[in-house]
Order: sequence, then structure tokens, then C-alpha cells
Amino acid sequence: MAPMLALLWVLVGIGLLMVFNLKFKLHNVIALLVVGIFIAIMEGMPIDGIVTTIETGIGGIFGHLALIIVFGAIIGKIMTDSGASQQIANTVIAKCGTKFLPVGLMFIGVIFGIAMFYEVAFLIVVPLVLNIAKKAQIPYMKLIVPTVVGATMGHSLFPPQPGPVALVAAFNADIAQVYILGAIVIVPTLFCAGIVLPRMIPGLKDMPLNSILKPVDEIPKEQLPSFRNSIIIPLIPAILMIISSIVKPVFGNDSTVGKLCTFIGSAEISMLLALFAAMYLLGIRRGEKMSDLTKTVSQGISQIADVLMVITAGGIIKQVIIDSGVSDHIVHLVNDIPVSPFIIAWIITAIIRILTGQGAVAAITSAGMVAPLVTQFDLNPALMVLAVACGSNTITLMYDGGFLLFKETFGISMKDTFKTWGLLELVNSVVGLLMVLILSLFI
Repeated sequence: MAPMLALLWVLVGIGLLMVFNLKFKLHNVIALLVVGIFIAIMEGMPIDGIVTTIETGIGGIFGHLALIIVFGAIIGKIMTDSGASQQIANTVIAKCGTKFLPVGLMFIGVIFGIAMFYEVAFLIVVPLVLNIAKKAQIPYMKLIVPTVVGATMGHSLFPPQPGPVALVAAFNADIAQVYILGAIVIVPTLFCAGIVLPRMIPGLKDMPLNSILKPVDEIPKEQLPSFRNSIIIPLIPAILMIISSIVKPVFGNDSTVGKLCTFIGSAEISMLLALFAAMYLLGIRRGEKMSDLTKTVSQGISQIADVLMVITAGGIIKQVIIDSGVSDHIVHLVNDIPVSPFIIAWIITAIIRILTGQGAVAAITSAGMVAPLVTQFDLNPALMVLAVACGSNTITLMYDGGFLLFKETFGISMKDTFKTWGLLELVNSVVGLLMVLILSLFI
């Protein structure tokens, strides 16, 4: 099949996905399955191999991301119920003062975005910010924008979040490099989207608040866990992953120490250890009964069951793209285009995100299409992870889950949602890509 025709059927399939979502309100899991089958047939895959491809796509994503998403949801629930989230917010705000409040809230957003699934982080941090805005007598949206900027970038760029973890695996990238280069990429994006953008958006301070989330009833100060215990929980996975990546080359991957580092530094085990730490430091050590913690675990899992299934179903289209050879066709097309492969990868991911409304699904699907570019053009895998991650975090439309969550939470108009959520996502994505292109000149 001609390269252009092969790519065309993928785009048609993604267009169908948008129609299923918008017009027919079909559940994302069913829509992704139907579109995956459609693309497989149109790409000429043998009919008796399509089911195997579907099983491989679902199994690969579920096996790799299920525990990570579940553990993240549980940790978020424990941090909320124990007051750890409140303690982090209170401490950072006290250190920053009113003048540097947006900077402190971006820091909080990044931490929560890395540690928890995005919707969980959003629903935890928004009531805290509303409280802070009320106390400081600052228009709430001037604090919400930098907070959400931090959360979206932390969630999009860094493991152990599902999108980055899937990209690290697809491109065989070094996790330590993803963190180090990601830290370089994220600073200017936070500044542009979180500090500069709110000063340029007209009418920001006058946006009405009809929030479905009210300012939280704060836990008394004396009942909160310590800041040290609160902040270490969400950082444990990142710390273990970075240490593992640094230590393994010193002792050798095949040494006993190297194998132990591979085990402890994996996303699943590092998240499990963070969960154990949360259960002990924020629960048992503070007098919680195990039966109460078990209820918290169940509640945390139930909150993300639907999201988990949608992300898993996203693996279907990714596997169809790989098994049908579409990714190889894309390499041939890119060879003839005088544009950086990082830009191509970003554009492909951004288009999928805009059409599907799912950041993690866009990253996973795009990974199957652009992975061959890494070896073909001898690219740094960590930079490709970041380029695709930025593409999955671009401007969204009114059927996107994040867009609707932002709009309905604050009860603002469609126009104001585009001015705030839409612009902060677009600035995040474009500035992030520019930083990747700059880094690619030196790495």
C-alpha cells in the first residue's frame, strides 16, 4: 500500500473516532475498538490476525500501565484524606508569600501532576487553591491558571504517569535523561504559560466563579501530617527511578546491584513502595486502622476504573499501526520532508490529541507511529519522549475530558474556557517543543 494511502486510513479512523464521540456519544472503549478494527481492515491486515493484534494492544498497555494508574489514584486518595495535600499547599504558600504565590502553586501543581492521575490531581488541588485565593483576596483564576499549568506539564512529561511511561518503553529511553531534560524543558514552559500568560489574558480577574467544587473544610493544623512526610510520598517514584538509572551503569546492568536497581527503579515497584510509605506514614503511624485504609484503597481504585479502560483501549490503534506497517510508511514520508523529525512527531501527536480528546491515548497511539524515527534519524530517545509528550498536551476542543473538567468545575463560558484552559495548553505545548528543538542542537 502507498505510504500516503496508509496514513490516510489512520486519519480517517481517527476522524471516525471523533464522530463516534461527538455525534453518537459512544463510549470511548467501544469507539476505540471499532476504529481499530476499521483501520486494520482498510490497511489490508489478514482478517484472522486482527483479534490477535487487538489482544496484544490491550494486553501490552494494561500490563504496563494498570498498576501505575491504580497506585497513583490510591496515593492521591490517601494524601487527600490525611491532609498531606493541604500540608504541602500550606507550607509552600507560607514560604512563598503573596508576591510569589503563582510560583508556589505551579510547584504544587507539578508535584501533584507527577504523583497522581491528572483528574485526581485536579480535583485535589482546585479546592485548596480556591481557599488560598479567598484568603489572599486574589481573583481565583489568576491562581488557577499557574496551578493547572504545573499539573498538566508534570502529568504530561514525567514518569510514572501513564503517557510518559508508555513513551519511555516505546522509544527505549533512559528515565534519568527524561527527568533531567524534562526539567530543562519545563522551566520556560511554566514561566510562559503560568506567569506571562495570566497577565495577558483579558478579563481574567473578572471571570465569575460558579464552581461545583467549593473551598474545602480545612483539617485543623495540629492534625496534619508533617511537611516532610507529605512531600516525600509523591517524590519517591521519581527519586528511585533517577537513582536506579545513575547506579546501574556504575555496577553494570547484569550485576546483582544492577538487577536490584532495575527492579526497584521500575515504575510499578517504585509506585508500590510509595503506596506502602503513604499507608504507613499518612495512615498507620497516625492511628488509622487497616480496615479504614482498605476502604480508601477501594475508593481510589473505583474513581479511575473508567479512565484506566479508555487508556488501555488506546493500545488497540497503536498495535494496529505497528502490525500493519503504517509506522514504516511514515518513516519513508518523513525522509522526503525537510522538517525536524521532532516537529513531525509533535504534529502527529497534536492532531491525534485534538481529534480524540485523550492525552494519554494520543501519546500511546503516536508512539506506534513515530518510534521508527528514533533509530532512522539517530535521535535522542529522551528528547523524542518529550516532543511527543508536549504534542499530547496541546490545545483541546470542547469534547476533550480536560476541557470539560475545567469548564464545568468553574462554571465558566466556552469562550472563557478557550481563553484559559485552551491557551495554557497551547503555550505549554509549543514552548515545550521549542525547548526540545533547542536541546536537540546540543544533544
